Amino acid sequence: MPPLKIVLCGAPAWAKNLPLTDDYTLAHYTQPGPGYLTRLTDDHAALILVDGDSPDWRFWTTAPKTSPATRRIAIVLVSADPARRAESLSQGADVAIPVETLQAQLPGLLKDYARVLDAATAEALDCGCAEPLPPLGQQGVEKFNAGEYYPQHDLFEAQWMATSGPVRELYRAILQVGIAYYQIERGNHRGALKMLLRSVQWLAMLPDRCQGIDVKQLREDSYRVRAALEATPPDQIGSFDRSLLKPVRWTPPG
Repeated sequence: MPPLKIVLCGAPAWAKNLPLTDDYTLAHYTQPGPGYLTRLTDDHAALILVDGDSPDWRFWTTAPKTSPATRRIAIVLVSADPARRAESLSQGADVAIPVETLQAQLPGLLKDYARVLDAATAEALDCGCAEPLPPLGQQGVEKFNAGEYYPQHDLFEAQWMATSGPVRELYRAILQVGIAYYQIERGNHRGALKMLLRSVQWLAMLPDRCQGIDVKQLREDSYRVRAALEATPPDQIGSFDRSLLKPVRWTPPG
């Protein structure tokens, strides 16, 4: 398993003394701005550490909770100010700790809050992915590949609701990519980008193949669409290259 990405927001003096093991890598964000949530998504951030004594602490703390693509990432605010620590808990922070306890508390916080599949969930996902794609999912793939992106949503949503266990996120990932493609066809630039960002968290957790679905290819295709969409001005979405909207590759069992 690759190291988990811990994101540090701000420029605190304590950054150089973080007790991180080889299980974690650090990404340092110093400039707040509109690309914050996109970068968190692309970095597959496992946990966010916020310098609570930075003037931008509210932005770093609040913004991730406004998007379904990033709201599940735990936020730990570190500040010398007890009033700020208390306020941060109503602004989006999951945990707020004083600077002097950071060294002692961080290993436990990483263990308890860093977003990662635990062994039991990973095993359940592998078992679910080894099963054949259910009939509703097969119908969803057929609709997706026929360019009927809205009907595929209903089918995969029904399958998601009927399924327990982590394999249900396969259906959520596909339906969100499909709705992004639907929004592109409707000329909704913002809505398409939003759905593509949401899908990243589910595509990232899935193995490269699940229930006969080529997740790796879907992941690469959707990332390619997003990159092209980001390079397309919203008022020019009508000229977007629809050939980038590739079908889902699925191999039936047997």
